[in-house]
Amino acid sequence: MTILIDDAGYGDLLHGAVIGAYRPETDNFVYDVVHVKYFQKPLFKKQAYRDETALIAQKLVKRLNPRKDEKIELCRGDILDKAAVTLKESYGDERVQRVKVEGRAQDLIEGAYLDEIRNLGYEPIPDRTEKWSKSFWHMYRWLKANPRMIKYAKTGWPRLNKNNLLRI
Repeated sequence: MTILIDDAGYGDLLHGAVIGAYRPETDNFVYDVVHVKYFQKPLFKKQAYRDETALIAQKLVKRLNPRKDEKIELCRGDILDKAAVTLKESYGDERVQRVKVEGRAQDLIEGAYLDEIRNLGYEPIPDRTEKWSKSFWHMYRWLKANPRMIKYAKTGWPRLNKNNLLRI
């Protein structure tokens, strides 16, 4: 048995990031959200989202009640770096590995993120993961048309400071 952990939405402009855990053998899926406040000032600069991601990953693994010999595989994305360290401390180096997460696990976690941003009233573009730049500007235009939703934007990224709409 294996638990796969991945993230979705980390690099997007809207909402926080979804962290999901999936056990393929039982088709068990759980997720939680790193709140958008962790991607805004002042928490973003402190990289507090890494601590929050580690806490969420620990909680998700516990919810899946891993067996003593069960592997835990995490996506290689840097948002999960601290989570990998803390999971290794809890479950041992031999059980925790960094991998490329694909297939159903990735689809479920991406779907959870899409549901979260749809709950804001935003409809993502088709094939958004293949068209990151187009997706960013689509989200940006949506925020411009819905300025009350700026509170759901990841405004902590330094490159966004040049933009008046996203300067908070």
